[in-house]
Amino acid sequence: MSLLVNRIGDDTISGKIAKDVFKAMWNGEGNADEVIETKGLKQITDTGAIEAIVDEVIANNTPQVEQFKSGNEKILGFFVGQIMKATGGKANPKQVNELLRSKLS
Repeated sequence: MSLLVNRIGDDTISGKIAKDVFKAMWNGEGNADEVIETKGLKQITDTGAIEAIVDEVIANNTPQVEQFKSGNEKILGFFVGQIMKATGGKANPKQVNELLRSKLS
């Protein structure tokens, strides 16, 4: 269990992915590292890879970009959702938010 907590702390996985890892551990599929490796659940933390996806999502959603620039901060959730969808939920949410805010501002 402490290994699972450590993997959240070192950004190997997100809290959301940790739930899936815990369930697999509970079902006897191995320890946290084994489950993360076997199921390919490691979080994407490569800034370059995330930035490329952020750029693509921004380019493909011009109307939403305009909404954000007009003051609709809530639309940021739309962009985060699109990026998470594109990465299978594996992108580091903190990095996604930081990159989005810097590129949309």
